[in-house]
Amino acid sequence: MDFKQKVVDLVSEQVDLPKEKISMLIERPKNPKMGDYAFPAFALAKIEHKNPALIAKDIAEKISDDNFTSIQAVGPYVNFAIDHAKLVNATLNDVLTEKEHFGDQKLGEGNVPIDMSSPNIAKPMSMGHLRSTVIGNSIAKTLEKVGYTPIKINYLGDYGTQFGKLITAYRLWGNEEDVKKDPITNLFHYYVKFHEEAEKDPKLEDEGRAAFKKLENGDEEEIKLWKWFREVSLQEFNRIYKELGVTFDSYNGEAFFNDKMQPVVDELREKGLLEESRGAQVVNLGEDENPALILKSDGSSLYMTRDLAAALYRKKEYDFVMSLYVAGGEQTGHFKQLKQVLKKMGYDWSDNIHHIPFGLITQGGKKLSTRKGNVVFLDQVLKDAVSLAEQQIEEKNPNLSNKKQVAHDVGVGAVVFHDLKNDRMDNFDFDLEEVVRFEGDTGPYVQYTNARAQSILRKANKEISMDNLGLNDDWSFAVAKALADFPAIVEKASEKFEPSIIAKYALDLSKKFNKYYANVRILDEDDQLNARLALVQATSIVLTEALRLLGVNAPKEM
Repeated sequence: MDFKQKVVDLVSEQVDLPKEKISMLIERPKNPKMGDYAFPAFALAKIEHKNPALIAKDIAEKISDDNFTSIQAVGPYVNFAIDHAKLVNATLNDVLTEKEHFGDQKLGEGNVPIDMSSPNIAKPMSMGHLRSTVIGNSIAKTLEKVGYTPIKINYLGDYGTQFGKLITAYRLWGNEEDVKKDPITNLFHYYVKFHEEAEKDPKLEDEGRAAFKKLENGDEEEIKLWKWFREVSLQEFNRIYKELGVTFDSYNGEAFFNDKMQPVVDELREKGLLEESRGAQVVNLGEDENPALILKSDGSSLYMTRDLAAALYRKKEYDFVMSLYVAGGEQTGHFKQLKQVLKKMGYDWSDNIHHIPFGLITQGGKKLSTRKGNVVFLDQVLKDAVSLAEQQIEEKNPNLSNKKQVAHDVGVGAVVFHDLKNDRMDNFDFDLEEVVRFEGDTGPYVQYTNARAQSILRKANKEISMDNLGLNDDWSFAVAKALADFPAIVEKASEKFEPSIIAKYALDLSKKFNKYYANVRILDEDDQLNARLALVQATSIVLTEALRLLGVNAPKEM
């Protein structure tokens, strides 16, 4: 039962406001003693020309409902106190009936391409790639839960001037034998060396640009090297994606759109949108805006050219209802221009394109940079996290039967959860030992809470019935109230494209359950044992589903 909706329905019978407006006004009193929901009467003061406290008193006197133990006016608020036993009973019935589908909703439908991860080939995946990957993956899972069909696209950085630079670097300092031994590491070293040497000899930049132009023009040798770099990179990427439990529906990178850019340039020209500026071809976006650069003065393409081709292709291929780009906050200007150019081309569906920006991961307060070699490799972070988890499991539960698998789930899950518990736009500093702690606001803490719930159920070894689940104590009520909030949490996270809403919810539910565990003798043989076990099982169901939406596994033992 949705008790908030019940409050909305009761208030709507007494006031002349639409239900949507009432729902937006409903608050949660900070002090639980004041009730569970509150309707502020301020919004009616101007309409009724009365003191809000008097309006609240009038409303409270006219409402009665046996789902609430009290409905009373407190100053300008109408406060509703839920009947504890009824909320617990209704919520546990809902969770145990719907199981992992609890929280499923039909808020929308249709295809939603999600442009995410998108590493550059021939470079190791760094911690910088973690955010786009795990944020995009969680958004996909959450949108699917509310009715959409997500299409995860790994828009690989497999084209552009940097590949001319890499080809140049390989020819100057590389050899086939070294690349075959350790492809990604060696290609990365060549790339870093190119930038170091180019600072001393700027002519190298020209050589790199010339090599990319040859690649664009179909030079066989350049294409052969490029394909090789792409193949070895994808093998390495897929190994890391498997560790993270992330899959994709498309690996169409920038190169896929190489033959699709000219029609876009032709269309822009036909519609009179292309202008020359210092030898380059641009789309003018207005006096106060920088123009969108479409072609360089040498005729080569840019990110914008390819992203326009990609947007048009995705609309035709998927007929999307929304198209999401999970990319760093520094790219906000680029996506704003992308939408503006599409709009000028006459494509109103560009309004349904959304850039999902995020902040930086730093280390020691410093930004990570691939070009300067100041980079933390994601592969190594995941290995170290699993190793730390294994050490702690060895200390806490040395007899655990599947230690290796649990250590993997905990270590990798800790890294993913730590990223997602932070508000998407926040920058955060990464400290692995803090991330993999079993206590505090961490992924392992949530996983351990779920494992504790599973342990209780194993010890009880009882079939749980759906009868008489109306627990009345404050501890169980706090847990059940949090469980009842899960559908609204899912809705909010999907609307805001914000996984941290789910991660913070999982932490809050875990804390409430652990307080319940500390204060209630769950396994006592009495007439409420079944109801207590139902609460434990419902908590495990919701924690497992919340973790799944974040892309984190929930081991049953730790």
